[in-house]
Amino acid sequence: MSDLPLIQADRAVPPPAATTSTGGRRRRLRLLSRTDRVVVTLMVLVPLLIVTGFVWLPAAATVLLSGTNWDGIGPLNEIEFVGARNYSDVVNIYPPFVPAIQHNLLWLAVLFVVATPFGMFLAVLLDKELRGSRFYQTALYLPVVLSLALIGFVWQLLYSRDQGLINAVFGSNIDWYGDSNVNIWAVMVASGWRHVGYIMLLYLAGLKGVDPSLREAAAVDGASESRTFFRVVFPVLRPINIIVLVVTVIESLRAFDLVWVVNKGRNGLELISALVTQNVVGEASRIGFGSALATIMLVVSLVFITIYLATVMREDRQ
Repeated sequence: MSDLPLIQADRAVPPPAATTSTGGRRRRLRLLSRTDRVVVTLMVLVPLLIVTGFVWLPAAATVLLSGTNWDGIGPLNEIEFVGARNYSDVVNIYPPFVPAIQHNLLWLAVLFVVATPFGMFLAVLLDKELRGSRFYQTALYLPVVLSLALIGFVWQLLYSRDQGLINAVFGSNIDWYGDSNVNIWAVMVASGWRHVGYIMLLYLAGLKGVDPSLREAAAVDGASESRTFFRVVFPVLRPINIIVLVVTVIESLRAFDLVWVVNKGRNGLELISALVTQNVVGEASRIGFGSALATIMLVVSLVFITIYLATVMREDRQ
């Protein structure tokens, strides 16, 4: 009986106060040697300088130059600021702008409505661990590691009017890259071929992280596979869905390599990215005007990137 008060006293002793996260970080920082601190500083500072020098500063310069009439040749002290005139000219007196907007929207619609669901469908099939799934994953992802310029040359073997495989098989004589009525669809098929593999990989990685108990619980309740996917699995893939949305929008905006290889973004293949290149480094050499087009692309991209970052940070806080 004499030991009981001692035990109760021990139980009454309050636990040590939890160390705050800030205090823990400071303590861990003090435990680092001088060499470790230098390495950590360089690991943070070097990427920051690279991103600032090659991304943020050029982006800021593009926005500033969009309000000028600089042709890229005259001295910087002779640059004349024209305000929003370049943006007004882009919308009102630049004929390729409207077709470029239409083609970018069409590109986005095809990737979002056709290529993205097809990539998700392939990911669901490969997630079932079918025989030879590793081979199929490699074959479907292979186009992703190729540049769009190289993909354009590869599909030229299929689309060539005189020696192309498609015309040889169907006995037709269609100029798939030269006819302005069909070339936009031809290049979107080539772009979608690459996009499907990328989306397949993203969704396959997301499906591997889904808790198997969710599917088991749905199966016990008698839900079919399709109902289980759309009612249980697909909502869990919300972070992947946001990433896929952002990737699809960016892919539709920067679809430059393929159309530039085909015909430099002319004759039915007008895209905003191609118009930027034509005005900045082409024969026109209108840096201010091209910067206005690039700024429009930047603003559209930032809208979706901001949505993605806001979603990620909101989930991190939860």
